[in-house]
Amino acid sequence: MKYRRLGKQGIRVSEIALGSWMTDVSDQSKQDLAAQSIQLAYENGVNFFDCADAYSGGAAERFLGKEMKKFPRKELVLSSKVFFPTGKGVNDQGLSRKHIMESIDQSLKNMQTDYLDLYFCHRFDPNTPLEETLTALSDLVDQGKILYYGVSEWRPVQILEAQLVIQKLGLHPMAVVQPQYNMFDRYIENELMDVCGKLGLGIVPFSPLSQGLLTGKYRKGQPIPAGSRATYQGQIKSLLTDENLDKVEELIKMADELGTDLATFSLAWDLRDPRISSVITGASKPQQLQNNLKALDVTIPEEYDKRIDKLFHFKKFERKIG
Repeated sequence: MKYRRLGKQGIRVSEIALGSWMTDVSDQSKQDLAAQSIQLAYENGVNFFDCADAYSGGAAERFLGKEMKKFPRKELVLSSKVFFPTGKGVNDQGLSRKHIMESIDQSLKNMQTDYLDLYFCHRFDPNTPLEETLTALSDLVDQGKILYYGVSEWRPVQILEAQLVIQKLGLHPMAVVQPQYNMFDRYIENELMDVCGKLGLGIVPFSPLSQGLLTGKYRKGQPIPAGSRATYQGQIKSLLTDENLDKVEELIKMADELGTDLATFSLAWDLRDPRISSVITGASKPQQLQNNLKALDVTIPEEYDKRIDKLFHFKKFERKIG
C-alpha cells in the first residue's frame, strides 16, 4: 500500500480507501461478503474506511463499527458524515449545532469508537449560518470526538467563505474535502483543486468509477448484466447513454494498451494528481477490491492525459478579459 498526507495535515491515508455508500447489509450472505472485503482491505494496508450516518439508515455505520473492532483502532482512519435526515423530527437533518451534536454521538455509538478521525458535512446547508456549523465542528475537535473535519460537495466559494469564518473566529481549521471526481465528472479541476491546494486541504474523491460506468461491465450493444446496480438503481442507468458508452469503448482501448482493465485505469487516473490524497472505492465483493488495489501499480503516461482530454472535450475553465 502507498500512503499520502491529507493535504498539509500530518495524518496519512491509504491511496485506496474503502467506502460504505453502496455496501449492502440487507442479509447475512451480503454482510459476509462485505466483511470479507473489509478484511482483505485491512490485510492489504488500507487504513481509511469511510461511512455516513445516512447510509442504509444507520445500518452501514453499525456494520462497519462491528467489523472495525477486529483491528487495532490506532491503525485506522475512520470517517463519517452529517447532514441528511436521520429521523422524522424537524431538527433531524442539516448542519445546525443541535443536529451535529446529536449525530456525532449516535455515529460514535454506531461505530463503537470514542472518536472519528474525519467528520464531513455531507452537503452544504443554506439554512444554517456557517458560524454555527463551523463552531460546532471546532468544538467537537476540542472535545476529542473528532480529529479533523471537512466537507463534501461544497462549492469553492462556500469553502472560501468557511475559511474566512474560521480565521475570524480562530477555529480549528478545515482539513479535507470529499467531492465526486472521475473522467466523466471533472468539475473539481476548474477551481476546487486549486482552492484546496492553496488552503492545504486533502481531497478524497468518491465515485471514481462513475457509479460503475467506468468498470467496463456496461458495454454498448450488450444487455445490462444481471444483478448489476443498473438493474435496480436509476442513477447509474441514466448514465448508460450511447454517447457515454462510446467513450467507455475508447477508454477500454487505452487500458488495453497499458495492459490493464478499465476500472484499474480509471482509479490510477484519479491518483495521477498529487493533490488527491485517497480515492474512496466501493466493493461489494472481495474480487472487486483486489482489482481496485491494482491501480497502485499503474502509472498513466502523460500522453494519455491529452487523449482523454480530447475524448471528453475537456478544457479547464478560464475566463480571459481583453
